[in-house]
Order: sequence, then C-alpha cells, then structure tokens
Amino acid sequence: MTVTAPERVARCRPTGRHIGILLLLSTLVGCGREQSTLNPSGQDAQSIATLFWVMLAGAVVLWLLVNGAFYYMSRVRPGEMNERYARHILIGGGIVLPVVVLTSLLVWGLSLLPDPRQPGDGLVVRVTGEQWWWRVEYWPDGAEAPIVSANELRLPVGQRTEIHLTADRVIHSFWVPALGGKMDMFPGRETMISLAPEKVGTFRGQCAEFCGASHAWMAFAAVVMEPGDFDDWLEAEATDAVPPATEAARRGATVFQEQGCGACHTVRGTDAVGQVGPDLTHVGGRESLGAGRLKVTREDISAWISHTEDLKPEVRMPSYDLAPDALEDLARYLEGLT
Repeated sequence: MTVTAPERVARCRPTGRHIGILLLLSTLVGCGREQSTLNPSGQDAQSIATLFWVMLAGAVVLWLLVNGAFYYMSRVRPGEMNERYARHILIGGGIVLPVVVLTSLLVWGLSLLPDPRQPGDGLVVRVTGEQWWWRVEYWPDGAEAPIVSANELRLPVGQRTEIHLTADRVIHSFWVPALGGKMDMFPGRETMISLAPEKVGTFRGQCAEFCGASHAWMAFAAVVMEPGDFDDWLEAEATDAVPPATEAARRGATVFQEQGCGACHTVRGTDAVGQVGPDLTHVGGRESLGAGRLKVTREDISAWISHTEDLKPEVRMPSYDLAPDALEDLARYLEGLT
C-alpha cells in the first residue's frame, strides 16, 4: 500500500498524549542533578523526599477516587439516586474519608520530618549571608578562633554538623536541597540548622530567599568528604597563604597590593587584612568563584576582576580596568592561592 506525503506527515504529527509525555519528561530532567530534593544524600533530605513521595501517592489515590466516583455516577449509573444512598456517599466520600486520610497524612508527616535544630557531633560552622556571597567560619570543638573561608561549605560524611546562620544587610535563606531543608538568615539574629550527610560528593547550595539584584547568582558548593580527608583539608585551610611560586605570580602579588585589594580582602600571611569581601587565602582551591558565578580558572578570575559589575549586578566590588599584562599576573597570583 502506498502512503502519500500528507498521510506520512499526519502520522508523524505529535498527539496530545505525546505532548503530555514530553512535558512530563521535561519536568524530570533535573531530578537527578546536584541540586535536587529528589536525589537525597543526607538524613534530613531523605526524610523530606520520603514525605514527598508518600504525599504524592496519597494525592494520586484521592484523585483516582474522586474521578472514579464522577465516572461511576455519570457513566456507569446515571440517573436518579436514592436520597439516603446519595447522602451516605456525600458524607462518607466528601467529608469522612478526606478528613481521615488527610489527618493521617498530616500526623505521619509531622512525625517523619526531622528536627532541623538537632545538636551536632562537635563541629560548628557559622555562615553569614552577605551581598552577594557567603562568609563561612569553621569552629572545631574547643577552638578559640574560627578558620575562615568563603563561598563553599565542606562537611564530613556520617557526622551531624551544626550550622549557625546570620545575615549582614538583608534576609537570606540557606538551602542545600540534596542534604536538607531550608533555614532563613536574618540580620542581627542567629538561626541554626544541622545537616548529616550520608554520601561523599559535591552538591549545590542556593539562597532560597530573594535578596536583591544578584539573588540568582548567590550559590555555593557543599563538598562532603570522608572524615580523614576533611580533617586534613581543615588543617590546611587554617594555614597561611602559600607564597607566589613564579615570577608572574610575584608580579601579581605586587598588583594586588598596589591596587588596594587588601583593604577589602584577607590573605593570611600578608599585609592584606580586609574584612569587607571574601577571604582569599585559599581561593585557588575552591570549587567556584563569585559565589557560584564562575569556575576558579585563570580566565574566569580575569573576567571576574575586569567585569565584576556585569557578572554580578549591584555587587559591592567594582570592576577594575587593568592593563592586560597586569590583569594576567594578578589572575596567576590568585589562582596559585591554594
């Protein structure tokens, strides 16, 4: 049998069912990525994911029951109905059943949800939401002073860590979907959330409260490590910055000093002791630059320095107009701060 061109076109044309399937698949594309509540990697996130799936299943069952009742009354048994029978259906299916099911789900859900303020196992991390970056301070058990970092959070796997939260100017919200729930951050007030990661890996955290022009670019990497690796990293993080290893990096350190970068940034072991911007002592070893905006490469460091205000609107750091050679040397210096 010969098939004409119009018939082939008609056969290939997507139907409503095909469009629905495509839309469903498009909503599931991001469910397995590093910022997904449906891909839990911590105790608290696992409880939240379980709650979601059970609630979804309950919603599907209720939908089927309600629509099944409509179908039965309109197609299987249309026409008049005994008044007593109709009253039983309305009271039982419209009042008693929803109250019992929803109340049961509510009680079970509240009992399942983890307490976000559980005490930790010793390590305390203090995170301050700035505009628009994250100041991170690690307080090991018994420490007299914090180990300061910025724009990433590192945690040991298999341990519960307390994270104390505050903000500088506006309200933020701390959220690592793969590890736990959200907690708001307020200027002049401290809140607390604790996380217990169960898988090693790198996950994406995000500010979940609109905080200004660069809210969408206020992210951070949450790196979960084996306890021994975390202890080694924390010990290295507490040390001073490594001296420049090459002539270009040494010229970059001079540019850093001459441009007054130390008035805003700290590089431990040098004269740079600024507290306005992120601590740069080990910036070259971090997962991202500019609170998730760029990667930590020489090219991205150069782009950040020269186009800061374009990459992150209303950021407090100005863009610098440096000669190409000076910009390259400065990027080499910062890249080497591991």
